[in-house]
Amino acid sequence: MTSDETDTAVAPLEDTTTFVLVEPSHAGNVGAAARAIKVMGFGRLVLVRPRAPEVHLGAEAMARASGAADVLEAARRVDTLAEALQGATLACATAMTPRDFGPPTRAPREALPAAAAAGHRVAFVFGPERTGLANDDVYRCHLCLSIPTHPDYGSLNLGQAVQLIAYDWRQALGGFAVRSRTPEQRWADAAAVLGLLEHWQETLVRIGFLDPAAPKKLLPRLNQLANRARLTEEEVHILRGIARAAADAARGAAGGADVGADMNRRPRSHEG
Repeated sequence: MTSDETDTAVAPLEDTTTFVLVEPSHAGNVGAAARAIKVMGFGRLVLVRPRAPEVHLGAEAMARASGAADVLEAARRVDTLAEALQGATLACATAMTPRDFGPPTRAPREALPAAAAAGHRVAFVFGPERTGLANDDVYRCHLCLSIPTHPDYGSLNLGQAVQLIAYDWRQALGGFAVRSRTPEQRWADAAAVLGLLEHWQETLVRIGFLDPAAPKKLLPRLNQLANRARLTEEEVHILRGIARAAADAARGAAGGADVGADMNRRPRSHEG
């Protein structure tokens, strides 16, 4: 590992969060859930009475996990929700269906910051794909989380729901810094921009776009344009290369005797 890689590596986090899938039936959804929690820095997955005992270890689950096979391999299988919730100090059901009674319903971003500040060991509980959580499972939880969706269509895939909850929980815990995917830009200094403008001036005169005897405000306008663009050093090199190529093309097009004729022809100044 290089020193640069060491500087940007993410330190291991204490994982006290559990994601609980009750009676999952689709291997692809289980794999997608594993991927969703891993990208947010979590790894504890518990399956309660999965429809197939090895649903999380099949080829489809592994493929949908896309690099989160370790989460699937470490996943626990239990028979009851009570077993899955052992150690949790705050159990959060995820449910869209209104209940006659039960825990209060809150949006994740409304409720989770307080849970993070309190230092809770949180368990997020997700129901079966077709039916959602049973009432008895919801009643075991301290809080019901409802992801705000369009009122006319609130259907979320299990993997999508896990991803949204995992993201909001990670943000409540402090989130991860965004790392730049491109090298840091080296901005051109004033001297480099001045050199570019002088190069442009020479080329514009050569191609007949600028009359040096009556330049008006063309160069100051180009100077303002360059300042607004906040040119990088590489962009200055590119623009000077274009000016050089334009001047060479004009010189080649003029040719022999035509060059003398062009030099005697007074160019017009343009405001651009």
